[in-house]
Amino acid sequence: MICIVRLGSKRPDAYAASPSFHQIAKPPLKTVLGFNVSAVLMYGFGGRHGGQITPRVQLPAVTPKRRAWNKGRLIGQKRPLLPKQVWAIRTRLGIAGNLRDLALFNVAIDSKLRGCDLVRLKVVDLVTADRVRERASVIQSKTNRPVQFELTENTRESVENWVFLPEMIGCAFMFPSRFHDRPHISTRQYGRLVRVWVTAIGLEPSGYGTHSMRRTKAAEIYRKTGNLRTVQFLLGHTKVDSTVRYLGVELEDALSIAEKIDIRTLGERP
Repeated sequence: MICIVRLGSKRPDAYAASPSFHQIAKPPLKTVLGFNVSAVLMYGFGGRHGGQITPRVQLPAVTPKRRAWNKGRLIGQKRPLLPKQVWAIRTRLGIAGNLRDLALFNVAIDSKLRGCDLVRLKVVDLVTADRVRERASVIQSKTNRPVQFELTENTRESVENWVFLPEMIGCAFMFPSRFHDRPHISTRQYGRLVRVWVTAIGLEPSGYGTHSMRRTKAAEIYRKTGNLRTVQFLLGHTKVDSTVRYLGVELEDALSIAEKIDIRTLGERP
C-alpha cells in the first residue's frame, strides 16, 4: 500500500511526532565521506569506471652514479692457458720465492676445481701422514658430488714446501687468510691473484679468470685425446652437454677428430 502525501497537507498522526528530513542537523558531506567532494567533482575518481583521470607526471630519468660492472670488459668464456704460459707463471713464482702462490697455482691446474672448492681445500685433503697424496677426492659444493684429481710431481713438491712451513702449523685450510675472521682466502682474492699472474707474463687480464685455471688441463687433455667422456669425469660434470659447452667444442673440432679416423675394409692393409 502506498501512502501519498500532498505538499501543504498535514501528515498522519504516525508522522506528526517525527521531525522533518529538512529539520535534522546534517554534518558536512566532506566529514561523512572523508574526502574533498569538490575535488572529486572536478577531477573524478579516475580508473576504469568513469571520472576524469588525473594526468601522470613524467619524472626525470635518474642516471646511475655507479659505473656498470661489465662496461669495457670482455664477458664470456675465459681462455685456458697454454703449456708455455703455465711454465712461465711457474718460473716467475719460483724465482720470486712465493711458496703459497706457487702451491695455489699448481693445485688449481691439477685439481681442475672451481674457485669456491679450491679455496676451501683443507690440509688433510692433500696431505696424509706427513706425505702429499698422489690422488685426492673432494665434494663439490655446486653438485654435492665427489670428484677425484691427481697431483703431479711438481705440484706435490710445491705443496710440501708450503704445508710444512712453520707459519702453517695449526692451520686447517691449505690457503689460510691473513684476516682472523676468515679461515681461508676468498674467491675474490683468488681472482685477483689470477689477474696478477696473467698480467706478469704479458697477457690481457680481461680474457682470463679463475675458470682459466680450471679449463687449462681439461682443454689440453681434450686437445690430445678428443675424449669428452674422460674430460667430463675429470671436471665432475653430470652431463656431457655441460662439458661440450664448457670446453667450447665447435664443429671444426669435431670434423678434425673425424678426419683422423679412417675405417678400412677387412682385407685392406694400412
